[in-house]
Amino acid sequence: MLLQDPLIRPLIFLALLVLFAVLEAQFPRRRRVVGQVQRWVGNFGILLVSTVIARVVLPIAPIGAALWAVQNDTGLFNIIPMPVALEGIFAFLLLDLLIYGQHRVFHAVPLLWRIHRMHHTDMDFDVSTGIRFHPIEIFLSLIIKVIAVVAIGAHPLAVVVFEIALNGTSLFNHSNLALPGSMDRAIRQIVVTPDMHRVHHSIRKDETNSNFGFNLPWWDYIFSTYRAQPADGHTKMTIGLGIFRDMRAARLVQLLIQPFITTIAQSGKQADNNSETPQPTD
Repeated sequence: MLLQDPLIRPLIFLALLVLFAVLEAQFPRRRRVVGQVQRWVGNFGILLVSTVIARVVLPIAPIGAALWAVQNDTGLFNIIPMPVALEGIFAFLLLDLLIYGQHRVFHAVPLLWRIHRMHHTDMDFDVSTGIRFHPIEIFLSLIIKVIAVVAIGAHPLAVVVFEIALNGTSLFNHSNLALPGSMDRAIRQIVVTPDMHRVHHSIRKDETNSNFGFNLPWWDYIFSTYRAQPADGHTKMTIGLGIFRDMRAARLVQLLIQPFITTIAQSGKQADNNSETPQPTD
C-alpha cells in the first residue's frame, strides 16, 4: 500500500507536521525570539520551491531508484540474498549512516556549508525549521540517496519506511517541544530528540559541530560528535549564526540567494562567537 498510493507519504508528513505544531504550541520549550508569521511564510515557501524544483529537475526519487535496482538485480542486497526483514534493517541503518555522513560533510566543506547554512540561519527553532533546506541542498541530497539506494540495492519498502522516518524525525527533533527530562533521556537512546538536536543549532561553533544525527543518535555516540546539553542552557542559548541576524534574511527571496551572498545588513549587535563557516572540532 505504501508503494502503490502516492498520497500516503504526503498525508503522513502533513499529519505529523500538524501534530508537532500543536504539541509545541501547547508545551513550548523556549520563548520565540522573532515573529512566527514571517518565519513560517519563508520556511514553508522554501519547502514549496524545493519540492517543485526537485520533482522537475530530478523526477527519479529514491523509491523509483530502488524499484529499478530490484528489477535489474543491481546493488549489494540484490546480489547477496538475505531475509527481507534483515535486508530492510541493514538498508535503514546504512541510509541513516549516509545522512549522518552527508550532514558532516556539508558542515566541513566551505562550498557545501554555504548551501546548508540557510538551515542554520533560522533564529528560532520549531517544527518549521525541519523543512527549511535550500533547494540546492535538497537536490544534492536526492542525488546522493539515489546513488546509495542503487549501490545498496535496498528494497523499495525499506526506502519508503526510511523516507517517512526521516521526514517524521526531522519534524519531531526540530520542534519546540518540551519533554520531561527523564523522557528525553530515554528517547534519545533510540531517536534524536528536540533537546539533543537544538544543540546543533546553537550560535556557538563547537555546538554547531555536534549532534549531526537526524533519525538515530547512535552515529553521534560512535563517532564522538555527541554533546548532551548546550553550555548556556536550552532556554538561554542563542539559536542561529552570527551572520544573517536581520529579520529581512527570513524572507523567501533572501533565503534563496543566501548561498550566493556573504551577509545582510545587520540591525543589531552581532554575537562575538560567530563565523560564516564553522570548522569541525573533532
